[in-house]
Amino acid sequence: MSDGTGNNTEGTTPPPPPQQQPPQRGLNIEALKQHVLSHKIDVALWATRIFTIIFTMGYFIPLFGNAHSSYYKALLSNAATSALRLHQRLGTVQFTRVFVAQLLTEDSCHYLFYSLIFIYVAPINMVLVPIVLFAILHSASYSLTLLDNLGHNAWWGARLLISLVEFQSRNILRLISLTEIVLMPLCVILVLSGKAGLLTPFIYYHFLVQRYTSRRNPYTRNMFHELRILLESTASKPTMPTILRKILLAIVAFASKLAPPQMPVPPSPTATQ
Repeated sequence: MSDGTGNNTEGTTPPPPPQQQPPQRGLNIEALKQHVLSHKIDVALWATRIFTIIFTMGYFIPLFGNAHSSYYKALLSNAATSALRLHQRLGTVQFTRVFVAQLLTEDSCHYLFYSLIFIYVAPINMVLVPIVLFAILHSASYSLTLLDNLGHNAWWGARLLISLVEFQSRNILRLISLTEIVLMPLCVILVLSGKAGLLTPFIYYHFLVQRYTSRRNPYTRNMFHELRILLESTASKPTMPTILRKILLAIVAFASKLAPPQMPVPPSPTATQ
């Protein structure tokens, strides 16, 4: 009996241990799909920014399609981005004074007006610079989120480009603010040359005032300060001709007169559109 029992015990082989599934090395498409479904507005913002980049490239390098059409499509893509961002931040539209006041303080509202200002003006290369730089900056940061959902080793080349964009984010924002300022005298030149309407400089001036007083983006305000210091230091050089010195100081005085009263605003390391 004992021998038979022992033989039966020896004859039965224990079940094999459960095999562990190897970690997934491919692209995690399912995780990306779930992220897209749960963050529809964020993905839509990313898509409109990508379209802004594509249309801007189509304007400067017109390999496919019409460059003139790509210019206005880039402005419309930026307007769509701004409208979506406003919906994300403010929600349902309310016809109240408080809502309108809050709307006008949003950076996205500023750039929605920006697109509307230049949609009826002849194409100007410099106009696309701020919107495409904003599109590159914000789409790069969200592209990293999408790549993380695909897998941490997905598309390392794209990750390298994104890290370069993020490393230069401060310089990109300073370039955007400088372009915003330079566009003001350019609007006046466009009116004199017949390429823009008479109201364009006045409307753009109000856009620039909103950028100057922005609560979330101090870069335009800081750039005005840097330009003022540069012009004043240049005018104070002994070798500067008197006529040029007077012109530079007159520009500084005129710009200071048009500047709105500065409110105490806490500095912000990032800017939004």
